[in-house]
Amino acid sequence: MNQKHQEDLAHIRSMMERSSRFISLSGLSGVFAGLSALIGGLYVYQLFKINGIDYFTDEHILLTGNLVSHLFFTGIVILVCAIVFGAFFTIRKSKKYDLPIWTSATKNMLINLAIPLVAGGIFCLALIYHGYFGLVAPTTLIFYGLAVVNAEKYTFSDIKYLGYLELILGGISLFYIGYGLIFWIIGFGILHIIYGLVAFKKYK
Repeated sequence: MNQKHQEDLAHIRSMMERSSRFISLSGLSGVFAGLSALIGGLYVYQLFKINGIDYFTDEHILLTGNLVSHLFFTGIVILVCAIVFGAFFTIRKSKKYDLPIWTSATKNMLINLAIPLVAGGIFCLALIYHGYFGLVAPTTLIFYGLAVVNAEKYTFSDIKYLGYLELILGGISLFYIGYGLIFWIIGFGILHIIYGLVAFKKYK
């Protein structure tokens, strides 16, 4: 009888979790988003070399308007790739486990994720407009970390640890402005891959 009660409680808990949290998010989304960022970061490093900039020895990197445009476009491509991979693996997981994709939890998660991201995006555009390029990488890490922590209550709770690490990394990178690309690769590339693998193993 006790076992039956425990099974019923587990079933009720599962139903409540499905209705209040977005659980279709796949760990593979994080892995491939991280790989996209890693490849993009390495591409930017090569782009610097092509333009005669030695990232690890040049103390003051001067960015031309053309190079800034190229970097901005690269960032957009990475973002699009991350979104596409996220949507693909989320839809695949939803179909596999017969989970609804668009629910109130999905809507709430996206809203809570979007508010800090939009605010951070506007702030980054202002930094670029005023020529504070060195602050862009730390700012993206910080606002992304805030967005992830803010959205955690509507998806897997473990994701907040990714957000905390992004915040810490962004805070540290504020004091090492010349190494923003390295912190960016670690934050959006390596941390995403690690989190994605852990989440995939835990929630598959």
